[in-house]
Amino acid sequence: MSGHSKWSTIKRKKEKTDQARAKVFTKIGREIAMVVKAGGPNLSENSKLKDVIAKAKAANVPNENIERIIKKAAGEGNTDNYEEIVYEGYGPSGVAVVVETLTDNRNRTAGDMRHYFDKCGGNLGQPGSVMFMFERKGLILIEAEGKDEETVMDAALEAGAEDFNFEDGDVFEISTDPNEMGKVRDALEAKGYSFLSAEVAYVPSTLTSLTDEEAITKMEKLIDMLEENDDVQNIWHNWDAPEEPDED
Repeated sequence: MSGHSKWSTIKRKKEKTDQARAKVFTKIGREIAMVVKAGGPNLSENSKLKDVIAKAKAANVPNENIERIIKKAAGEGNTDNYEEIVYEGYGPSGVAVVVETLTDNRNRTAGDMRHYFDKCGGNLGQPGSVMFMFERKGLILIEAEGKDEETVMDAALEAGAEDFNFEDGDVFEISTDPNEMGKVRDALEAKGYSFLSAEVAYVPSTLTSLTDEEAITKMEKLIDMLEENDDVQNIWHNWDAPEEPDED
C-alpha cells in the first residue's frame, strides 16, 4: 500500500476542487445519476448509491444538489444514459495509467483518450495492457491531526479493514477488500470519524520514477488533460510523483 503517493494526489485533487468546484460537482452528479438509473433511488436497496453519496459529501457537494440529482435521475423523463468504460495506457517513459470514465458517447471519449496519450508521449493500450500492475482495493483516508494512531488503527481493524498505514504524518490510510469498503466506512463513520476520501481504487503494485524533466512535464500535462475532461471520473497511475511542498 505504501509509497504510491495517494495523499499527494488527494491534496492535488482538493486544490483542483477549490479552483473548479462546478466541474467536480458535474462529474459526481453524473456518477450519482448512473447508479440511480441502474439500482434505484432507495439507499437501503442500492449500496452503490450510498458509496457515491459519501464521495459527494467528501467533495463538499451540497445536500440539495445531491437530492436534486437523485430525483431527476429517478424520474421517468430522464433520458441521460451513461456507460462506464475503463481505459488503459502508457504515459511517457512507460508510466502505467488507468482512466475510469462515464460517457454518453463512447466514440467521442475514446477519441479524446487516444489524443491525450499521443500528445503527451504515451499510447492508449488494449484492455488488460496495464491492469495487471494494479490491485483493486478499498481505500479510506482519515486526517491524522488530533487523533491517536493506535486508536484509529484498532477501530479500522475492528471494522474489517485489511491494512493500516501511517507514514507521511498527515493521513491514516486504511485499505479494505473492494467489496467491503462501504461496510468499513459505515462502521468508522458510526464511531464518529469523517473522511478525506473513501473509494475503491486501483493501487499500483510497483512504481515508476521519472527523472527526465521533459517526461515529467508530459506526465503532468497528461494528468491535467484527463482531469479537465468531463467524461473522466478517476485517474490512477504508478508514477512515483514527488510530494508537492506544503505552502506556508
